[in-house]
Amino acid sequence: MPRYLLLKLDGPMQSWGGHAYEDFRASHLFPTRSGLLGLIAACLGLDRNNREGQARLAESLEFSVRVDQLPGRKPLKLPDFHTVLDARKVDGSVNKNPVVSRREYLFDATFTVAVGERPGATISLDTVEAAIKHPLYTPSLGRRSCPLARPLFEAWAEAADAKAALAQVAGCGVIYAEGESLANTCP
Repeated sequence: MPRYLLLKLDGPMQSWGGHAYEDFRASHLFPTRSGLLGLIAACLGLDRNNREGQARLAESLEFSVRVDQLPGRKPLKLPDFHTVLDARKVDGSVNKNPVVSRREYLFDATFTVAVGERPGATISLDTVEAAIKHPLYTPSLGRRSCPLARPLFEAWAEAADAKAALAQVAGCGVIYAEGESLANTCP
């Protein structure tokens, strides 16, 4: 039976961005694959420009995310405005005028993540567990300004699939899983 590493993402604010539209940086309502890979890469001490290490990590892991919430309630979004001096333009030159940038953050959000190991993984779940318990770089919840409220490690689970693994941790909500359709675990 497959093993899953269960993580709990809980903090005062989180931001899981997708595509940025000019000066607007929206947040998804759940952690993205790239955000989760970045979180684990930070714990492992993988630099952003270590393309080989990043690729090995991406090829080794799969994720299923449960949005832990009260039934019928979504995480709330908080807008934040920044004034940026010397912002870069698309062509790489510096903008001489201040730029107003809007960002979104989630608050009142908690997620449970089932991390699975893909066949032929070169980075094991045991290695990931050791890294999240003793991270080399400080992990954050999407952005550096989004600290953790508790340790990431929640539990180990042996289960037939990620949905069954997530059911072993209290909570309910919509599950976003790679290669599977969405499921809501709330009654």
